[in-house]
Amino acid sequence: MKENKALQKFNELNSWQLFAMTASMVMTVYGFAPFAKEGPTALFFLFLAGIFWFTPVTRAAGEMASIDGWSKGGVFTWTSNMLGEKSGWAALFYQWIHITVGMDAMMYFIIGCFSMVFDVPLLNNNPLIRFVLMMVILWTIILCQQHGTKRSGKIAQWCFSLGVILPVFFLLLLFVAYLVHGNPVYVHVSWKTVIPHSFNGTVLVGFVPFMLAFAGAEGSAAHVKDLKKTSSYPTVMFALSIAAIVSDIVGSMSIAMTVPNDRIHLSTGIVYAYGELVKHIGLAPVYFEKMIGLMLAIGAIGEISSWVVGPNQGMFEAAKKGFLPARFGKVNKFGVPTKVMVLQGIIVSITAALFTFSGGKNADLAFNMAMSSTVAQYTLMYMLLFVSYLVLQFKHADLHRAYFASKHKLIRLLYGFFGLGLSAFGFIVTFFPTAGMDQRMRHVYTWLLLVTCLLVFIAPFVLYKFHYRWSQRKLS
Repeated sequence: MKENKALQKFNELNSWQLFAMTASMVMTVYGFAPFAKEGPTALFFLFLAGIFWFTPVTRAAGEMASIDGWSKGGVFTWTSNMLGEKSGWAALFYQWIHITVGMDAMMYFIIGCFSMVFDVPLLNNNPLIRFVLMMVILWTIILCQQHGTKRSGKIAQWCFSLGVILPVFFLLLLFVAYLVHGNPVYVHVSWKTVIPHSFNGTVLVGFVPFMLAFAGAEGSAAHVKDLKKTSSYPTVMFALSIAAIVSDIVGSMSIAMTVPNDRIHLSTGIVYAYGELVKHIGLAPVYFEKMIGLMLAIGAIGEISSWVVGPNQGMFEAAKKGFLPARFGKVNKFGVPTKVMVLQGIIVSITAALFTFSGGKNADLAFNMAMSSTVAQYTLMYMLLFVSYLVLQFKHADLHRAYFASKHKLIRLLYGFFGLGLSAFGFIVTFFPTAGMDQRMRHVYTWLLLVTCLLVFIAPFVLYKFHYRWSQRKLS
């Protein structure tokens, strides 16, 4: 009993800490530059992803997490109860494995920030140096996560405040000052500019970063059990949806309207944009760029910190049920699944090497491949999540839950179908190379995505073949 109380103390979260952990998974500033690159069309994609996809995700996750006995295990529990344990294991695996590539994109951003903070472009342009720095960042974060969820929550809380809230606030102030001083605006918002002129592959692939920006809200569902008041989970998700949409609109439009499109770079664009804004209102850009770059890097470190903790809790629950060898179902004295984290770190290291050295000196290409691969893998999980949610609505209305996505069943069904449709759409468009990519790299991009997605798709079903054997060994 004393041991359980001690573990509860190490892992207890309040609503703000859960909001910060989840927000640091969802509300990121490293996506602002890719958004701004789309110009006014960014508003169309933000509306599409934020209203018709992110809202269904948060509402569906909130409802399923509030069902009696479903607060533990996240998507693994939800999908297993609706579609069977094989599908539940696949959903959890897709959620867990996607962040291995997602962490690569975050670390590219961190290194890009550091290259500008310390004025050493070589950090971002040399593949070997970039890879070594990624390993230092990754394994340092994993090491810092070994003392319980409470510490992770504090890390996320401070990183989120310093690396997301303050930079977004500064960006808004600078944008207003830029407009007040009568500086030129590089894009103009109207119906003609917001709606895409065509819907071919190179245009639709612009939707990819917007899906990634709104992904991840369900990742903290495994921590509902750690909340002081579990009933506050749906409220946290609703607040998050509003904050994420507003943040992304402010961030992307502030850059798109004030920086020429050809000077927006993916991994360093947001830092450069701050410098441009400061310069236009008469302040020295160099020191401001360095300060903001450091703050943004801290925010991205907080996001990786949250992703190291969140999905690994679900994978740990699966390991205890025999979906992985028994060694992965053990925790350290603080209740942290260390072996699962180490396994994730190894996979992140492998994918980091793959994307870093395939992209060569082109940091934007490596960033693009990492981002697209992340979305392709993650949408596999979301499709299973929304199918599970629709099964819940059609066949299991009797299950008691503390929260409903809507009082009306028709609206709940619309959430499910919109979420499923946009998840499938997002998966398909990731395979289209972005405009401006040379022919050789287009082939590298497409084949790398196809191979990684195929391997990820079949991996959980191959592992499931060993489920019975691992379960029996655990029982013996």
